[in-house]
Amino acid sequence: MKNLKGKSVLVTGASKGIGSYIVNTLAKEGLNIICVARSEDELNKAKLKVEELGSSAHVFPFDLQNIRLIPELINDIRSEIGEIDILVNNAGIEMYRKYGDYSARELNSILSVNLHAPMELTRLLLPGMLDRGAGHVVNVASLAGCKGVAYNAIYSATKAGMIMWSEGLRQELKGTGVGVSTIKPGYISEAGMFHNSGQEAPKLLGTSPPQAVADAVIRAIKGNKAELIVNKGPIKPLLALNVFTPVFGDSLVRWFGVQELSAKRVT
Repeated sequence: MKNLKGKSVLVTGASKGIGSYIVNTLAKEGLNIICVARSEDELNKAKLKVEELGSSAHVFPFDLQNIRLIPELINDIRSEIGEIDILVNNAGIEMYRKYGDYSARELNSILSVNLHAPMELTRLLLPGMLDRGAGHVVNVASLAGCKGVAYNAIYSATKAGMIMWSEGLRQELKGTGVGVSTIKPGYISEAGMFHNSGQEAPKLLGTSPPQAVADAVIRAIKGNKAELIVNKGPIKPLLALNVFTPVFGDSLVRWFGVQELSAKRVT
């Protein structure tokens, strides 16, 4: 999808953090942006910024934990705006805990927002994209979905699920005109959940700016990229090593200080 101007894009988690960078970068490309997040006040701020950048935005306050109400959300969007050309599944939550300390409510919340909601949104929007022979789904996953993270196991599971679901869906849709891309950020500075934790990233892995994630989203859509990693450290060879020797991969993660960092984030 080379020319994005005038296309309609739905972005979840659009009101703040990395989502705001994605929304603003899409606005600069001239897209009509549908912003979905929980806070109406924050969404209205995002809308004003989009309009300052010369594009249009529509806000739909919605809690993605309410899976059964997502069809109503999509019906409302279609009634007001029409069909959606691009879906960016960006919303996500994480809670650092010792695994046995998670409540059933917390477990369900993470699973719903990070995995079930993106699947349901895609299920509802995909038929229209296929009818038009054009469209794109961008799933913002995480490197935590490539190597499980201690004290963040549920988040890792949801992002691993998103990666595998994306791979299967991409193969299924080959030749239809509908693309599927996965973005895999590492530690992100300046905005987002890691930045908000106030912790420092392991030096060997480093951080990337949130704009790098937003730029990756644009590259993925325009170039129909299967997946893009956003990380400054030597992550690709480490992921390859982990495939062959997961126990050695565990040792590397501890050596880098990932487990120690995660323990500090336990609340």
